[in-house]
Amino acid sequence: MADLNKEEEVEESRQVGGTEYSWCRAVPGGTGTTVLALLLSKPIDTTILEKSLHKLQINHPILRSKLTSYEPNTYSFVIPSSPQVQIQSFDSTSTSKLLEKLSANNLSPFHRILEHELNLNVWRESELGSGSGGSESEEDEDELDLFYATLYTIEEKCVLVFRIHTSICDRTSAKTLLNEFLGLIGDNVEELGIEDEVNLGIEDLIPSGKATKPFWARGADLVGYSMNSFRFSNLDFVDTVSRPRSSGVVRMQLTANETERVLAGCQARGIKLSGAIAAAGMIAAYSLKELPDYQWEKYAVVTFVDCRKMLDPPLESHHLGFYYSAVLNTHDVNGGAELWELASKCYMALTNSLDANKHFTDMADLNYLMCKAIDNPSLTSSSSLRTSFIAVFEDPVFNNSSDLHQKLGLEDYIGCSSIHGVGPSIAVFDTIRNGALDCECVYPMPLHSREQVQKLIDEMKRVLIEGSD
Repeated sequence: MADLNKEEEVEESRQVGGTEYSWCRAVPGGTGTTVLALLLSKPIDTTILEKSLHKLQINHPILRSKLTSYEPNTYSFVIPSSPQVQIQSFDSTSTSKLLEKLSANNLSPFHRILEHELNLNVWRESELGSGSGGSESEEDEDELDLFYATLYTIEEKCVLVFRIHTSICDRTSAKTLLNEFLGLIGDNVEELGIEDEVNLGIEDLIPSGKATKPFWARGADLVGYSMNSFRFSNLDFVDTVSRPRSSGVVRMQLTANETERVLAGCQARGIKLSGAIAAAGMIAAYSLKELPDYQWEKYAVVTFVDCRKMLDPPLESHHLGFYYSAVLNTHDVNGGAELWELASKCYMALTNSLDANKHFTDMADLNYLMCKAIDNPSLTSSSSLRTSFIAVFEDPVFNNSSDLHQKLGLEDYIGCSSIHGVGPSIAVFDTIRNGALDCECVYPMPLHSREQVQKLIDEMKRVLIEGSD
């Protein structure tokens, strides 16, 4: 019977879209490894874990997809008909040995494991990483899994980490994955009642006419983006050459009371939290440089916008994949910059860009420039591959503790992506948990040092809190 089912298995496949292609080019270099890490005070039954992940892959076929390339710089998703996920387990002894090898820097074991997973890159070592296609005889070797799970044991606790290729998992997808997985584990793998199809890439779902841009306008925008990039100010680079780059994480946490005041400040001005975070980041970066107040600097801000509701047909949060668009805006800052004035400018610039459909019309331009930067690092300052100072998300993720979290012993969780290939100096992944703001700030090492970024984040926090008093 098993052999008969095997014969009937049929693989689906589709070529990646433009934005997905950019991630396929970026991930081997170090940008776009998405990690979702869970700290649990109770052990997980590995059998239930495997059944839960298989159920997720059945309900979301994109999670069981493999990446393949039969021609140079051409990628496709191949979706096997049956679920399969690689689960690696470390007992307490092997986890302890691993932690001994990882730089401590007063970081908790959970934090060290997060950064370790963030910098594991199976895609870098493959032939697909260079965009070279394999022969038909190498087909199996050239099909790369895009979803991995690892279970670590720390004394009586455990850390479960999902590592996912960003081309199939944006931040909304990661939140859905977390909530559905916890539901499955908590209910001992019951039916979800939702089964997705493999959706098209974002470019194929843009409403007709929304991405239209005249040829000459596209050329002018490409030149404009390229020329302006040489004028962008960055966080000062500490080390551009001494060792291979990796992604580090610094956490910025506010109390519920502090968060309430910041959100009240946003609401009073009709702006979103992303504007305040971007403004605080720019003010903090300027102040750390100790420049004279009259000197101006131009900072680039990338805002990621979830486009699901804007597509045709509209998608829901349970439609997994990458359906975000990046919007690039620049802001001039001097020593007299005030939090809410700059935050309002950030939000208005984003709003104007969205009203002009730049999240659709400029999508191909920014993807093209991203790939060009990957191919030609010297086009960026100090060959740093930095495309902006800061990246934020238009809307934060909201999550509250529940009885299910307590039942499972969920003590902490972090979701973020690596950025040490091509990207910003700081990428802020903001979550509001039980009313308190928790930001994972990812940065490239050793381009920036942990001490440098910690100072920046401490100053950002001070600006947000004092500006809201």
